[in-house]
Amino acid sequence: MANLTDRQFYELCRAHPDVKFERTPGGYLLIIPPTGGETGNRNVEVGADRVIWNRQTKLGVVFDSSTCFRLPSGGDRAPNLAWVTRPCWEALPPDL
Repeated sequence: MANLTDRQFYELCRAHPDVKFERTPGGYLLIIPPTGGETGNRNVEVGADRVIWNRQTKLGVVFDSSTCFRLPSGGDRAPNLAWVTRPCWEALPPDL
């Protein structure tokens, strides 16, 4: 599927919450398969370390792989783990 609009992408994600979708800058849909056991374990270990560090430092906000980000270069991606500095997070508009 090519050239999904922002609205079409949003509606598709809402209609299929159990599927992980991403979108390229050109609007092409990507369906992301689930990870295997080794990768899933590594992701949660790294995520737990990041959350503990962030709770101690209070320097930012941590997100898991279910959070989709619109990138400045275009496209929508959901990384395994994301961390955003507090000033950058507070500068963003609220979810629509």
